[in-house]
Amino acid sequence: MSQTMFEKYGGFAQVSRIVSAFYGKVTRSSLLSPYFVGYDMPGLIDHQTKFIATLMGGPVSFTNERLASAHSKLGINDQAFDEVLRLLKETFDDFDVEESDIGTIVGEIQKRRPYIVTAKTTSV
Repeated sequence: MSQTMFEKYGGFAQVSRIVSAFYGKVTRSSLLSPYFVGYDMPGLIDHQTKFIATLMGGPVSFTNERLASAHSKLGINDQAFDEVLRLLKETFDDFDVEESDIGTIVGEIQKRRPYIVTAKTTSV
């Protein structure tokens, strides 16, 4: 039986540390921080930890419908989505996640773009 990425990188404890570090970067981003004003960050970190764990082969499952519902009123555009992916890749790299595994996880998130991005990017 082969090991999942979730197991390989230390399970929920390590994924939670990665997600916490990721949200530290997100909340310092002038582009992304406005999306998180007034949100329960510990709760958000918990949900995101479960989502990332799912993508890594962990025991939790998230549906695309749940993603769409959670993001539908946020007005997320492609620029913000791309910045999230950039910061997530950077954070995984900070935690010595292998490049091929980062590519797999980010690829899975890319597949879910239509459920998360709900706003058109406007030109300034």
